[in-house]
Amino acid sequence: MTSDSRVPPTKADKATVRRHNLSLVLRTVHDEGEATRAGVAARVGLTRAAVSSLVEQLLDEGFLTERGKTFSGQAGRPGTALKVARTGPAGLGVEINVDHVTACVVDLAGTDRVRLVERMDNRGTPPAEVIAQAARIAARVIASAQEQELRPVAAQLALPALVSGGTVRQAPNLGWNRVAVEGLFAQSLSALDPAARPLPVSADNEANLAALAELWFGNGGRRPDTFLYLTGEIGVGGALVLDGRLLRGAHGFAGEIGHVVVDPDGPECRCGARGCLEQYAGQRALLSAAGLDADSGMPGLAELERRARSGEAAAVAALEEAGRRLGVVLSGAVNLFDPGAVMLGGIYPPLVPWLGPAADRELTRRVVSGLWTEGSGRLRASSSSGDAARGAAAHVVRGVLADPAGYAGTGAG
Repeated sequence: MTSDSRVPPTKADKATVRRHNLSLVLRTVHDEGEATRAGVAARVGLTRAAVSSLVEQLLDEGFLTERGKTFSGQAGRPGTALKVARTGPAGLGVEINVDHVTACVVDLAGTDRVRLVERMDNRGTPPAEVIAQAARIAARVIASAQEQELRPVAAQLALPALVSGGTVRQAPNLGWNRVAVEGLFAQSLSALDPAARPLPVSADNEANLAALAELWFGNGGRRPDTFLYLTGEIGVGGALVLDGRLLRGAHGFAGEIGHVVVDPDGPECRCGARGCLEQYAGQRALLSAAGLDADSGMPGLAELERRARSGEAAAVAALEEAGRRLGVVLSGAVNLFDPGAVMLGGIYPPLVPWLGPAADRELTRRVVSGLWTEGSGRLRASSSSGDAARGAAAHVVRGVLADPAGYAGTGAG
């Protein structure tokens, strides 16, 4: 054999083909919401006998359920209706943010079944302590899920951070650098119940996962498949979805729009630069500009909204200025990537009546295609059905749907 010889690709064996087809059938039932064996066979191009065999395995392992009879209107006997199971395998999502921890469990249909939010100030607290507390919250959510006969098969963490290889490389607003979050969380969770099966743990940026939640659940899953998503919290995060896929960049760090510089001589940011967007449109900046306590959190935001609704000049001016700064930065992103829409999530949705018009005006002025027009609806609040924790849990579920054979026995019954 010469040195430049290539090994021919290996032909898929029967087990590999069956594993692929199990996923094909499960994803088809999931996407349809309800289907018969005959309907699945017609959709995926397999024989009814093959589909029946695959369905029986998915029923036995707790991924599908069946009930009643459904009539297709065509000749032949009615079929039983197949649906993804509401018990058994599920996903666990845990968002660790600056001022809260949220944990939720999502079933195979994508339904948020258990949720717990705890407000806490995580700034200045050692990472191991924050992660241990997040694990305790997650353990309570897992216990509640188990009471509903749900079994989380993996956990995904969502963090306001640059995350790579299971490690937080940098989280300026948390003050974290090079924190092995996946390992620490897995250890903390296992220590709470050493007899339990260890859960695989992964981690990602919270804006990425919130954007995926918007893609999958926003407006019933009928959002445009190319959009820019902004999440406002203490900082400002961003994510870009192109043709239904998340743009991650060469190192997984794409979307850090909160650290785009608006004014190089502006206020110093926690990242070390000056004049970053989040110094004008982040939670603390908004509250401070309106004359409210910058660290008052959710109560402060509720008061900001109340004052804006009553027409208080300082509150309205603060929101309009933040909207203007957002519009300047967003216009650059729109010119570069041409998204179909821009979604404002996190703290922004209730503030859009005052933020939105100013941002929309800047976008209309600056987007060179001329396709952006004020009031077009392309800039809008995100839906209320998705957030980073749900996106994280649903990401786990997507993994189950993609390879149910890999999770057989981990979450059924």
